[in-house]
Amino acid sequence: MDYSKLKVDILPNQFLNKDETFNKDEAIKLAGKIAGVCYDKEGFAHLENETEEKTTRRINLTLNNGHHSVYDHITINFNFQNIPKILAMVLNNEHQYTASEKSARYTPVVRQENSIITADEEILYNKWIDIFKVKIKSQYKNIYNDAKIQKLAQENARYLVTVFMPTQIIYSTSLRQINYIASWMQDYIHNADMNKDFSIKLSSSMQQLLIQLEQLNVLEPRLFTNDKNRTLSLFGCNLDKKEEIFKDVYSFVYKGSFAHLAQAHRHRTIAYQMEMLNEKEYFIPPIIASEKMLVDEWLNDMQIVSSVHPQGELVRISEMGKYEDFILKCKERLCSQAQLEIMYQTRQNLLKYQKALQETNHPLAKDIEKYSHGARCTFPDYNCPSDCQFKEGKNLTRRI
Repeated sequence: MDYSKLKVDILPNQFLNKDETFNKDEAIKLAGKIAGVCYDKEGFAHLENETEEKTTRRINLTLNNGHHSVYDHITINFNFQNIPKILAMVLNNEHQYTASEKSARYTPVVRQENSIITADEEILYNKWIDIFKVKIKSQYKNIYNDAKIQKLAQENARYLVTVFMPTQIIYSTSLRQINYIASWMQDYIHNADMNKDFSIKLSSSMQQLLIQLEQLNVLEPRLFTNDKNRTLSLFGCNLDKKEEIFKDVYSFVYKGSFAHLAQAHRHRTIAYQMEMLNEKEYFIPPIIASEKMLVDEWLNDMQIVSSVHPQGELVRISEMGKYEDFILKCKERLCSQAQLEIMYQTRQNLLKYQKALQETNHPLAKDIEKYSHGARCTFPDYNCPSDCQFKEGKNLTRRI
């Protein structure tokens, strides 16, 4: 699979050269001066005017002894173009970033010349948009206008499109973090299972991204040290053997689609991992779930595109965090505007959490009960800025 269309630009900043490469030397020099703040009596103004020799000595010291935090002061705003969705997910699962990504809700999937998207995906995507539009209009025409119905149809049809589909994302992170991620990607490539199509494709896209970052002069080998043997946080193993915990901290394990996971791990106070299933399974949109003929047709179409890893393919997901952060997630996802799959799973996890707390007579059992009566607009400590006036949305029984 050709990822040569993957392109990375750096948005304008103080370290952008005229040729649009990164002025790494000047960025490192600033971080080297900042590193002196912790012990310089006169503060940063004095460090700005210190000799280059002093700054260089401090740079070498921090880079070589692993004291890399000062390089987090250097923020780079990347424009990733034609980056595979799954590679954007790898980046988004590392918690030190800000991202704005093109949404498959609002933009149709269009297959272009030499596209990673196959003809089968394009045909099935457009076929199911038409099916979903009819189904949604028949059940919710009094709730949604045509523009909203189109958006929801696109959101559900994209389940048939590969998780390697190209997307665009503005991704802001630090000089240290992008180098750390690059080093973890090198490790992933080195250790990838070359007997598995998913690993081969992902490794190839990572390699192209590393080439782009190298050409932009962003990579600094002295920031590639990995004494703690960290790896990309998205990938786990034996997740089905993880113990589920329901206390002040929690741990869930469940199945969700790639599309679901892409939504979920944007909650950066929560830790997510995934692993592929031994036997392929697929998410079935609730709007068609009660009609056997449509379900059979959906699963048959999923089989047609199974080799490209459609976004509706289920993976095993591990979710771990603190109780209060889970409640914050509920305040985001238990809403008529949220993606349906993640709303359902969050609700299911909430009720499971509540039951476990009640059975153990945990002090939080009384608190979680406040959030168990419906959407976030029913929460006593949430003020909805825009009432949807949608009964099925508020009681969390909507099917789209």
